[in-house]
Amino acid sequence: MNASPPFDIIRAADHEAMSQAAAARLVAQLRRKPDSLLILATGNTPERAYQLLAERGRAEPGLCDRLCILKLDEWGGLSMDDPATCEVALRRTLVGPLGIGPDRFSGWHSTPADIEAECRRIRQWLAEHGPADLCVLGLGLNGHLGFNEPGDHLQPGPHRARLSSESKQHTMLDQARGQPGYGLTLGLRDILQSREILLLVSGVQKAPQLRRLLQPEITPQFPASFLWLHAAVTVCCDVAALPVNPADSSRPAADLPASSIIRQALH
Repeated sequence: MNASPPFDIIRAADHEAMSQAAAARLVAQLRRKPDSLLILATGNTPERAYQLLAERGRAEPGLCDRLCILKLDEWGGLSMDDPATCEVALRRTLVGPLGIGPDRFSGWHSTPADIEAECRRIRQWLAEHGPADLCVLGLGLNGHLGFNEPGDHLQPGPHRARLSSESKQHTMLDQARGQPGYGLTLGLRDILQSREILLLVSGVQKAPQLRRLLQPEITPQFPASFLWLHAAVTVCCDVAALPVNPADSSRPAADLPASSIIRQALH
């Protein structure tokens, strides 16, 4: 008998509704613990949720005044001001709009002179400030989390990653001024040590990966499968990524009066 997925699953009608649900989850986290440390992924999937969080932060004084952010990963070899970097994405959607200073925003430098030293720096920062209260992730087309790419083994801590062909075709790179030579990413241990994890999955192109994630098989060839080892994972997806609800473990937001629930959480 297959084990039921150990995840809370929120299934929304579309990407906008999924983003609203994710933003509501982030708002609830900050209301509960204003000095939360968030590890944040970037890309098209979470961007709208971050925009909504920034709007809520501007409308609700004090909500984000103590929030700390750590970048999950970065494109190695691109300049820090390259429009494709995770740095630019987070500064555009959250750091700038919320006025978050350098004491509350940290992460990878995209062109470190010494990559191993940069990995040690991130490892030390996380040892001093972690674990994260909430880690926001996306699901890669090959099942990667951050730049933890499929392989025979996975790295536990911050490391330089060899980019897969899927990562090299990421839509973030459509606007890049150059080509990244490698990835910089937190490891699977860093991610799994987060107190809670929010996985965002959107679009029909992610449906095969999400179906695979819901199967009880843990393998380094599909890094996202290691989320089965975490006790507090919420999968927030849209109907395109999950056309059919999985058993009784899901909370199908699309089938509830979700819009009103989400509006109440955001307002």
